[in-house]
Amino acid sequence: MPTPRTTTRLLTHRHPMRVVTRRTGLSAEILRVWERRYRVVTPARTQTGRRLYSDAEIERLHLLHRATLGGRSIGLVAALPNPALEELLRKDAEADLARTTRAATARGTLPFAADRFVSEGLRALEAFDPETLGAVLRRASVALPVIDFLEDVVASFLDQVGTRWREGTLRPVHGHLAAAVVRRVLEQATIPSPTPAPRLLLATMTGQAHELGAIMAGAAASSEGWAVTWLGSNLPATDIADAAVQLRVQAVGLSLVHPTTDATVSDELRRLHSLLPGSITLLVGGAAAPGYAETLDEIGVAPLSDVSALITRLRDLASPTRSRGKTPKNTHRRGRTPRSA
Repeated sequence: MPTPRTTTRLLTHRHPMRVVTRRTGLSAEILRVWERRYRVVTPARTQTGRRLYSDAEIERLHLLHRATLGGRSIGLVAALPNPALEELLRKDAEADLARTTRAATARGTLPFAADRFVSEGLRALEAFDPETLGAVLRRASVALPVIDFLEDVVASFLDQVGTRWREGTLRPVHGHLAAAVVRRVLEQATIPSPTPAPRLLLATMTGQAHELGAIMAGAAASSEGWAVTWLGSNLPATDIADAAVQLRVQAVGLSLVHPTTDATVSDELRRLHSLLPGSITLLVGGAAAPGYAETLDEIGVAPLSDVSALITRLRDLASPTRSRGKTPKNTHRRGRTPRSA
């Protein structure tokens, strides 16, 4: 058994949590969750119960943090030894360099790694720093093409926030802060279009409260010269259809996120489709859209898989060669021709 003097000497070579958070970039709350759930390190304790970490433990936490910033779940890397983590990070760095070099060659521009913006954004979110998070996202919106910004930065950032929330390494308040900042940046990116311009109405249906997907679609449409109107979330089909007719839009876009299957949403999709005139195209996307594939097929609407697919569809709709106003009123009844989307 170590003597009290020996124990005191050992503890002086360890560091309190505030030193660890500064050296690793991890918050105290995330440290506690990682220790409790994944046993990533086992710090010593003072007589009053305060955690004390060795240099080796701090180095391991730093490696784990870097691995999660690269997009990996802490649950997948927590059991890896340090040499394996170092090799993983080395390969990630090589892959990032190769990818950004290819992108730079293709675009003729300086390489801007989307992963870098995501990592910086996550660090700002962990520090509960909305100003820095907003600045990171705005820099990404300027540095990257619209599709890359929306898919590789915004969508990836939100996916990682959701993963960390489910793991318990981020609290619900972090998710709300992330959503608020992302929404503000996207709304700033949705600029008014000169008139005349094709008009797009965006909304979410009854039972669909998540709105960031629709707002992302608005930013993409705005970049293509569309005049975008965001109607709101959790709206009945009749309200969406009435607004679409009043605004004389060319298309209505819906984002389906959660729940992934809901009979009410299916009924509302059918109702909206029957209420829209044939001159208005219905566009549907979002993470939950595949869950409504049967209903969408029934009403003749092909779900959009990502932002790239949306932009392609909008370009087709805005093409001067497209005949407007000649599409017959479409319903899902037998004998009628379904409208494409």
